[in-house]
Amino acid sequence: MRSQRLLTAGVFSLSLTLLLCVSVCLRMGEAGGNKLTSVDFEIFGNVQGVCFRMYTEKQGLHLGLVGWVKNTHGGTVVGQVQGPAHKVEEMKVWLSKEGSPSSRITRFCFSNQRNIDKLELSGFKTRF
Repeated sequence: MRSQRLLTAGVFSLSLTLLLCVSVCLRMGEAGGNKLTSVDFEIFGNVQGVCFRMYTEKQGLHLGLVGWVKNTHGGTVVGQVQGPAHKVEEMKVWLSKEGSPSSRITRFCFSNQRNIDKLELSGFKTRF
């Protein structure tokens, strides 16, 4: 009987410890997941006339981001992306390595990356 009580107390103690660890880990994850980031970008290469803006808008919406994208007179594509930091990082990889199927990215520049308290834009739009 005594050994059964000790076993029950041990299981209870272990359960409380695991619950506390899970709770702390979830809070840490939530804090990291709630950080919002904004970044400006410019993409160089064969990025105009290949639906780069349309695919950028589509990818941004797919990732749950907000922002804008537009062609420049210099033949590049510029824009801004905002959202959860880890999703913005995913978008940066997509912009620098993938782009639209027919595009050929030769260089990219990300600038003005900063943490923001709230989204400053809504939706994801192509600007003209």
